[in-house]
Amino acid sequence: MILIIDNNNNRASGLCASLTFVGEKVQLVEENASLPQVKDDQDGIIVILGALNRVDHEQLIKSNPAVPFLLIGETLRPLLSLPNVIGLMAEPFSHEVTNQLLHDCQQYVRLMPGKADKSNAKAFDGLVGETPAVQNVRFLIEQVSKTDANVLILGESGTGKEVVARNVHLLSRRREGPFVPVNCGAIPGELLESELFGHEKGAFTGAISARKGRFELAQGGTLFLDEIGDMPLQMQVKLLRVLQERSYERVGGSKSIQADVRVIAATHRNLEDMIESGKFREDLYYRLNVFPIENPSLSERADDITLLLKELTRRVSEMSGTSVKFTERAIESLKIHSWPGNIRELSNLVERMVIMFPDKVVDVSDLPRKYQHIEVEAFEPEYPEELLERNAFIDIFSDGFSDYDVDAVDVDEVEASASIGGYPADMLPDEGIDLKEYLADLEISLITQALERYDYVVARAAEILGVRRTTLVEKMKKYNLGRD
Repeated sequence: MILIIDNNNNRASGLCASLTFVGEKVQLVEENASLPQVKDDQDGIIVILGALNRVDHEQLIKSNPAVPFLLIGETLRPLLSLPNVIGLMAEPFSHEVTNQLLHDCQQYVRLMPGKADKSNAKAFDGLVGETPAVQNVRFLIEQVSKTDANVLILGESGTGKEVVARNVHLLSRRREGPFVPVNCGAIPGELLESELFGHEKGAFTGAISARKGRFELAQGGTLFLDEIGDMPLQMQVKLLRVLQERSYERVGGSKSIQADVRVIAATHRNLEDMIESGKFREDLYYRLNVFPIENPSLSERADDITLLLKELTRRVSEMSGTSVKFTERAIESLKIHSWPGNIRELSNLVERMVIMFPDKVVDVSDLPRKYQHIEVEAFEPEYPEELLERNAFIDIFSDGFSDYDVDAVDVDEVEASASIGGYPADMLPDEGIDLKEYLADLEISLITQALERYDYVVARAAEILGVRRTTLVEKMKKYNLGRD
């Protein structure tokens, strides 16, 4: 609604008549009348402000910050500094300039933060993100959902084209009807006609009973034709006929069925290039491309990755009971990635991280190498010397002895009972020893004694050592302890 407040009656009447002629809703308002309140579901009002006698222009504008104003006359030019003053109209009025100013006023109302938040929160299902690219998609969905126009959703694989299609359906008057998706690339060409339109009993070999097609199942609702670019040419002709005549017949049938169906198509292919190469019908393209929606790639909306990670981890948590968190620098690294697989690739990464690090925090160094785009110094813990010495003993003495109870080893007893290198084990020589070499020699000595005691019968030697036979064989190979 456009309100004109101007005490220059001739000018106001002429402007009102010209705007009404081009289809705008216009109303002349007295200067002392209060501006009407606009509901959230309305498009808002635009005020064209001219000469006033009793009301201060600046005060009126400042008291209505949610209303965009257009001014008439050079004397009001200083008021252009106010944020909700969109422009200045000069006589004689130009239709082209006026149209542009009205468009800018509409943008002021549409992009208003409070209004956008209420609009975006009302019904969008799974469409996560706050970047301008996503907000634009939401706006397009809202606009086209009020109609029954055919929609063509374009975008790379994995960008969530079906999510967009479902939201168009959910916001439309057909929301109570079914939403029926069909992947045109996943169904063989010879079966696609039956899949879409159904068939009668005996229509072809194997048709043992009549069957409804997807068009019939979607009656009163929405049919989503995904990957329409993969549809064979002969099926494109039949689909075009249905879109033109709004009726079809089952395969093998003669009864015409009315198609009360809204068609939404999607593709990751460039259909215009396919038209040039003769792989897609131009007339079908224009039938489907009534209202195109370009779905942005993830690299174009990288700032949404934080919100997407929260949503994706929430979904995985609901299914598996485990979740994962990402450090800020891990998220920054993911924002730099090019994401050829888009949101589907991000979803796979989240699931992989949940498997690898359940209920833990993931840093850059924990990400797969191709996602590490930030150079960071990985945390390297320092451990007490006593713990390192004990682990060194465990690594050497029990390496390969998977069934050996290391915790039951009495280190003092082992050292007291051994004599290696010509001196007692309980006496540390002045010149010191190599602990790893000392323990390896101890292991060799014990294995050799067991083998010699039982004449190299490995099974008996393994039994006296308390290990598996296969483990002892591996040790013998490691130390070259055969009979020879």
